[in-house]
Amino acid sequence: MGTQTHGGAALPEPSTDAGREALRSVREEPHRTVVALDFDGTLAEIVPNPEDARAHPDARTALTALAPKVASVVVVTGRPAAVAVEYGGFDRTPGLEHLVVLGHYGAERWDAVTRTVQAPAPHPGVAASLAELPSVLDELGRREDSWIEEKGRAVAVHTRRASDPAAAFDALRTPLDALATRHGLIVEPGRYVLELRPPGMDKGVALTDHLRRYDARSVLYAGDDLGDLPAFAAVERFRADGTGRTGLLVCSGSTEVTELATRADLVVPGPPGVAALLTELAARLPGQSAARLP
Repeated sequence: MGTQTHGGAALPEPSTDAGREALRSVREEPHRTVVALDFDGTLAEIVPNPEDARAHPDARTALTALAPKVASVVVVTGRPAAVAVEYGGFDRTPGLEHLVVLGHYGAERWDAVTRTVQAPAPHPGVAASLAELPSVLDELGRREDSWIEEKGRAVAVHTRRASDPAAAFDALRTPLDALATRHGLIVEPGRYVLELRPPGMDKGVALTDHLRRYDARSVLYAGDDLGDLPAFAAVERFRADGTGRTGLLVCSGSTEVTELATRADLVVPGPPGVAALLTELAARLPGQSAARLP
C-alpha cells in the first residue's frame, strides 16, 4: 500500500484500481461524495462493556473538518440512533450540523438539523425474545458467560466477558437462531456478540437509500465487523452499475474479524487509523460543500 504526501503528512493509498479511482473522485468532486461510517470498531474502540464505548477524540475532530466539504457524513450503526449520538458526542460537536445517524441498521434516522429520531414502531418479537433470553441462557449454563444488552428495537447477547469468548459465542449461536426464528427475528453475528433484530433492514439497504437521497457519485464506507458486509456489497453494486459512480471500501482492521479486510480497497489500523485517514482526506479537499440535508 502506497501513500500520497501532503504538507509532510501521508494519505494512505488504496491497494485496488477501484479504490484508487474512488479516492480520485472523492478529491475531485467532494460535493457529490457521501462519507459513511460504522460506529463501534470504526469510530470507537471495541470495549468489554458496550456502554463504555465513545468516539475516538481524533475521529470527532476529523469529522468536523470533513463534514463541511462533502455532500454528507452519515454514521450507520446497529446501535439505537440516540445512543450513537450520545456516545459519539455528535450533538455536542460544532461543525457537524448536517450529520445523519442511521441507527438500528437504518430503521432509525437522526439528523443534526432537527435533532429528532424518526422510526417505526418496534417489532413485537424483540420484547418476546428479551423475556425468554434469561431462561434460554440458564438452560445452556451460559448465564454467567453472557451479558444481555437491551437495544429497544433489538436485543444483543455479548460473550466478550466470558473466560473463553469464542466458545461461549459458538455455544449460543444455534439456540439463539432458534429463539429468533420463533419470534420472527434474525440473528446478526458480530465481534463476540449475537444480535436478535427484525429482518428487512441492514446497513446495505440503509446506505443505498442514503446515497439516493443525496444523488451521490462517490462514497467512502468504513467498517470493521460482519454487520458491515451488506454495506460493502452495496458499495460494490453502486460502483459496478455502469454509470461511472465510484466507491472506496475501508476496513478498520482488527485480528478478530478478517472478512472485511479481504474485500476492502484500504485497510487501516482500527479507529485511530480511520480518524487519521479522514483527517488527511479533509486536508486535501477544497472549499466547502453547498449540500444540505434533504
